[in-house]
Amino acid sequence: MTPPEPVETRTTTPAAGRSAQTATLAEIAREAGVSAPTVSKVLNGRADVAPATRSRVEELLRAHGYRRRRAEASRSPLIDLVFHELESAWALEVIRGVENVARGAGLSVVLSESAGRLTPGRTWADQVAARRPHGVILVLSGLDESQRALLTSRSIPFVVMDPAGDPGVDVPSIGATNWQGGLAATRHLIELGHTRIGAITGPSRMMCSRARVDGYRAALETAGLPVDPALIATGDFHHEAGYRQGLELLRRPDRPTAVFALNDLQALGLYEAARELGLRIPEDLSVVGFDDLPVARWVGPPLTSVRQPLTEMAEAAARLVLDLGREEAPVATRVELATSLVVRSSTAPPPA
Repeated sequence: MTPPEPVETRTTTPAAGRSAQTATLAEIAREAGVSAPTVSKVLNGRADVAPATRSRVEELLRAHGYRRRRAEASRSPLIDLVFHELESAWALEVIRGVENVARGAGLSVVLSESAGRLTPGRTWADQVAARRPHGVILVLSGLDESQRALLTSRSIPFVVMDPAGDPGVDVPSIGATNWQGGLAATRHLIELGHTRIGAITGPSRMMCSRARVDGYRAALETAGLPVDPALIATGDFHHEAGYRQGLELLRRPDRPTAVFALNDLQALGLYEAARELGLRIPEDLSVVGFDDLPVARWVGPPLTSVRQPLTEMAEAAARLVLDLGREEAPVATRVELATSLVVRSSTAPPPA
């Protein structure tokens, strides 16, 4: 027997400057030039609707203030966790945090990857709407306007963790104090006596990377040290960038005596570049990473790193998305967890 379609209702709060709409589904169907069952399929996230038709109906549903409201029990026992790239121990820490909360709530976690894109494709949004999960967590990613409208119309809550760009004032997000972390990393090197401090950044389009670089700059300027653009190399948060850009920095005749790699993976690539050039860490070169992944404790020498509380951030994102799914007002919808510097053996005063 085919299960009954979940009930749809419309919100009663009118949009700003416009009276509340009273159109029925049949009237919306006539306005869209489709049948009422087609409108119902769009509302229920069915996949068997042409994209152009779906877009037209979605626009009319938004204009008339329709919003799907389902009892929590009618949702699938899932949390959708979306990465722009699913690799490295960084992702494992996030998965662990979401799993911790999901397990306690009797939910499973569905993983997906947007292949390096900062916004998942439209097919993904349709699949999520059809799954009807308890909520969606996007990591270093985001949604375009049509995707946000689609999930909102299905009452599927979403939270962005470590947003790549400004998620918007109305989008719940969980992040970390990236600027403060960049400041602490660079200040530590300055206090050791370093004056030529390089940096290997992440992608400039990512807000966390820009914030860490700004913290690095602020520490240098506060100490009265010049910010040398030649010592700032653009990376991409991968091992290879740390290795490649590390070679460029360390082959300079006026090479830096310390480098702040804006994540641990690039710091490990920098380790290999230093080894290849015969430089010892920390005797010849001090290195600071960011994230404090488990591997940071076991490399030789153990890596000084800014701890980003990834597991705790993921747990906070999962709790927030569940609160939103229960239509409970959260304490805050934009949260930043504190970073902290963990000093190990990869940093020391510069060589005489």
